[in-house]
Amino acid sequence: MDKTIDDKILARASATGPRRVIGVGTLGGLGLLLLWLALTQPPANLLWLVFLIVLGVAALWVAQIMWRATKRELLLTDEALTDSSGAVIARMADVVKVDRGAFALKPSNGFALTLREPGKRAWQPGLWWRTGRRVAVGGVTAARDTKPMADIISVLVMRRDGELPTEE
Repeated sequence: MDKTIDDKILARASATGPRRVIGVGTLGGLGLLLLWLALTQPPANLLWLVFLIVLGVAALWVAQIMWRATKRELLLTDEALTDSSGAVIARMADVVKVDRGAFALKPSNGFALTLREPGKRAWQPGLWWRTGRRVAVGGVTAARDTKPMADIISVLVMRRDGELPTEE
């Protein structure tokens, strides 16, 4: 990565190897188990058989999407939270609130953002999702990466709103 771009990055978060394998393995295992069940002990009702097959294939499909998504890294700059593919997750100017409390609707080891304006729906399983004004970050990421990232975003929002003095 370019040195000037690297200097602008305030925080990074990525999926840890063991969490990534466990998350994808669980989804893949569920898909295989459902397909195995449909083949070895098919239900008498054809609708239930179709349901098991569709659910099994869907779980395998999401597992492969998660495997690709969790290769990405989350990057925080003064301007935006992005992923390493260049997708903008949230612009700092749009962030209203950061929530990482125990009862927040957020992924494991992550945090949630509330935005001023609704964004386009997007989902990178195990890494982040956005629907309406809500953005959630985390899942297979390590808390050691996402907690400081949430803290930095909180400081950026408070500084922008005049609740903290700016650097001179």
